[in-house]
Amino acid sequence: MNGMSDSLYPWQRESWQQLQQLRVRLPHAILLYGAEGIGKTHFAEAFAQSLLCETPQPDGHACGSCIACGWFVQHNHPDFRRVRPEALDDEAGVDADAEEKKTAKASKTPSKEIKIDQIRALADFMNVSTHRSGMRVVVLYPAEALNNASANALLKTLEEPPPNTIFLLVCNRLDRLLPTILSRCRKFALALPSQAEALHWLKQQKFDDADVWLAEQGGAPLAALEAAHAEGREMLDELLAFLSAPSVERALKTADRMQKTPVVQSVGWTQRWLYDLLSSQMASTVRYYPRRKRELTALAGKLETQSLLAAMKQINERRAIAEHPLSAKLFIEDMLLAYAALF
Repeated sequence: MNGMSDSLYPWQRESWQQLQQLRVRLPHAILLYGAEGIGKTHFAEAFAQSLLCETPQPDGHACGSCIACGWFVQHNHPDFRRVRPEALDDEAGVDADAEEKKTAKASKTPSKEIKIDQIRALADFMNVSTHRSGMRVVVLYPAEALNNASANALLKTLEEPPPNTIFLLVCNRLDRLLPTILSRCRKFALALPSQAEALHWLKQQKFDDADVWLAEQGGAPLAALEAAHAEGREMLDELLAFLSAPSVERALKTADRMQKTPVVQSVGWTQRWLYDLLSSQMASTVRYYPRRKRELTALAGKLETQSLLAAMKQINERRAIAEHPLSAKLFIEDMLLAYAALF
């Protein structure tokens, strides 16, 4: 991030201008929320850098050249902390902040939760004077990764915020946060870009079938870009082939082949298919899988709306426990058999 306005994604510029209005009377906590895959964390860190910059530009962007900006891009600004699950540190290939390193417990599998020790570690950070009498900023994401203990610990801090400190929380799903945390943050929505804007940006990244990837990711351009460069396309096609022509035998074979695919991903793909079935039935439109519109239309005609709504409710319940299945194969098998039973 270079501190200039072009560090934002094109669809974020209007939101940036709106956010600048909060600087007149800056709240102690801002909750940035919206769909996954639109660059909310990138936006939050750009704002964090601008708050710490010593010579911000007239439009609110960081200058990118002062000492504070230099520290920020090198991940060693004394008044900035990033709080996120260990698993994200592992994926990003970036070392956790020193405070997080001290509290992180050695584990074969990095935690996907934000732990209470990570929140407690912020106490020392907030109890010392800020550098050059400036601000201190904490960026925490994704906020729904807070477990009960860490959420309650954070709540205590938000109830009695230290001076000159701002929390920037990033969230994909507001319904997974404590109402008490929601009530203590200024909520700021970040919207999906228009399809035309997202497609224009994706085509600049130079990969094929941008429209297909964008549709499958619900209009989120960064999620589409990540999916296009990730492994797993073969498994998605395998699942879509089964969903298009379901049977008990194919359910068992597909589940066996997909057992190494992350369960959350498999559930998400199936959720989108069910949404398209309902959309096709109710409005003759398809959002996520436009290339399968013919199959979706045919299947939608065979289903009663009540049965389809029940299936969508059931898969939402599966999604809530998909992070920790006892057996990935049995979990997927049960999900696909339940889908086949609809027909």
